[in-house]
Amino acid sequence: MSKELPDFSKVTLENISLRRMPSQARSRARVEQMLNCAISVIAEKGSEAMTMSEVARLADVSIGSLYQYFPDKSAIIRALAEHYGAECLKCIQDGLATAGTPDDLCTALGELIDVYFALFQAEPVIRDICSGTEADKTLRDMEIAKSRESGAVLSEALCRVAPGCEPERVAVNCFLIMHLGESTMRLALAAGPGEGRELVEVYKRMALAELRQLAE
Repeated sequence: MSKELPDFSKVTLENISLRRMPSQARSRARVEQMLNCAISVIAEKGSEAMTMSEVARLADVSIGSLYQYFPDKSAIIRALAEHYGAECLKCIQDGLATAGTPDDLCTALGELIDVYFALFQAEPVIRDICSGTEADKTLRDMEIAKSRESGAVLSEALCRVAPGCEPERVAVNCFLIMHLGESTMRLALAAGPGEGRELVEVYKRMALAELRQLAE
């Protein structure tokens, strides 16, 4: 794969909704530091082993300060899921923006699928959040919402390059294509590198075949 992987390693509050949003730059930087310290712990130990006290210690804040913004570690994980979801959506928007024909769009989507899988393999925090999605209803709902957003981006791009297609049908199918992509990544990670790569390739062929059919 020739495309460079996007860097999602540093969290900002730009795309994160908190129950209490800090207004001052210093406070925002402190909360971002909390989240970035959580990333370090999850990358090393996994979210199951992460404790609020360890995050507070690494961020050099009191445990009370941490609880002001995150009532428990699930809130931290959901904030990180928001961050990664927003960054992935931007990556999809950028990747599809320049497609001028259906073939261009298929090429761009195929490249994004490869980038997405490589990113899941390279980033332990994304893997951790992905593996925990099925057990957390809020994360599941967030994943569905993210699939709707990315599906809308794909649908808009397809209607742009193939103006004769049926918008309503395209919207539903693109939503499904993107949501199945999320499920495929989770299955591929669980299956292991070799079989996982094969599963991603099968999904890619199916998704691109459907995209070409929608463009006709």
